[in-house]
Amino acid sequence: MKNSQKVVRRKGSAITIDEVAAHAGVSAMTVSRVINGHSSVREDNRERVMRSVLELDYRPNLAASALAAAQHTCIALIYTNPSSSYLRELLVGAMRGSTRAAAQMVIVTWDGLGPKARREAARQLCSSVAGVILPPPLCESKEIVDAFVTAGIPVVSIASSHFSDRISCVRIDDRMASQEMVAHLIAHGHTRIGYITGDPNQTASAHRSQGYRDALAAAGIGYDAALVQPGYFTYRSGLDAAETLLTLPQPPSAIFASNDDMASAVVSVAHRRGLEVPGDLSVVGFDDTSASTMVWPELTTIHQPVAEMADAAIDILLREVRRSPASPRLTVNQVLAHELIVRDSVSRP
Repeated sequence: MKNSQKVVRRKGSAITIDEVAAHAGVSAMTVSRVINGHSSVREDNRERVMRSVLELDYRPNLAASALAAAQHTCIALIYTNPSSSYLRELLVGAMRGSTRAAAQMVIVTWDGLGPKARREAARQLCSSVAGVILPPPLCESKEIVDAFVTAGIPVVSIASSHFSDRISCVRIDDRMASQEMVAHLIAHGHTRIGYITGDPNQTASAHRSQGYRDALAAAGIGYDAALVQPGYFTYRSGLDAAETLLTLPQPPSAIFASNDDMASAVVSVAHRRGLEVPGDLSVVGFDDTSASTMVWPELTTIHQPVAEMADAAIDILLREVRRSPASPRLTVNQVLAHELIVRDSVSRP
């Protein structure tokens, strides 16, 4: 039954949700549910509300709606990543995604926490957040993932290949990306290619190392263990690895570091040793973070869409957090595209 009550209001002031409710003969909560697309509203009430919305020319306050939704959805992004440039990209994407989806995001660092302290920190978070984003290296920890999953907190990992039916993940094909980079160096005539690995505790490191070996094998180039040096995705580890590689009796003509921070360190060592990049030594990286364009020459690198990965992780997490209890629980393994970015740090040997 249509409510014939006339809405009396001041000229020029905006229609309120209470006025729409009075006009439709329903509660303000029902109007809110209809506007926000909830399914738990009777069809006749939905029609009355929509009719009143049109007749009164009601325009919802989207900022207020977003704020209300955010207050009811709190998620956490936890990090310990040593690369500031990677972290910057990660936070940009996460903040963009949480703002668009009207969610409150808590950013937490676990730097310096031991295993016991991390377990306690996870226990405390479980009581205050609806979901968790875990970038590397935390996403590789079975103990941490178990703490959240056991408590019923949805988890989305970033840049990990530990996909299972327990948590969702967003990543790129690290093995293929690494293979493409080495093939790029081989196409420029390099056959003696040094490689600096990533953190051995991260699955991406193993995949990038395998891509390096795949490309060599595909080109018929033998694997030389002396050309492979350990790194930990830190600038300091890149310095140490570069020094080792460039003091070999037969140093490489090109060095592929498995992130941009370490590649930047290689350029620094080359300059200190009087080597021209790329004339005497070609250097390439991985990630395409700001570090790749803060050195001279700017680095050829693999663009890993870190910000987009974080943004996508927020979407996946919030779909799970906000799903209807009647809807089936789904885990997602989303692989985003990478890109070989060619700049000025590669030439023929």
